[in-house]
Amino acid sequence: MIVRIVKMTFVPEMVNQFVEIFDSSKQLIRNMDGCSHLELLNDVNAPNVFFTYSYWQSETDLANYRNSELFQHVWKKTKVLFACKAEAWSLEQHRVL
Repeated sequence: MIVRIVKMTFVPEMVNQFVEIFDSSKQLIRNMDGCSHLELLNDVNAPNVFFTYSYWQSETDLANYRNSELFQHVWKKTKVLFACKAEAWSLEQHRVL
């Protein structure tokens, strides 16, 4: 399983617009093959900083989403609202023996 975390910092005046974009696309993303979880988190000390936190069955599933028309459409509308470049991490859960 892949855990994907994306940090996005928005121009403060654009936060509501981003939330609308997320709300209108979240169910479509959750319905993508291999996505088992998606949530939006907001920094308690920086109201214009958000994180998406999602679970993907495999790197292939995540790659398929990132190459999809849905992602291209959502990302195009989202990235113009950024105050700075987004950061992203793809992680695997550590297995303790």
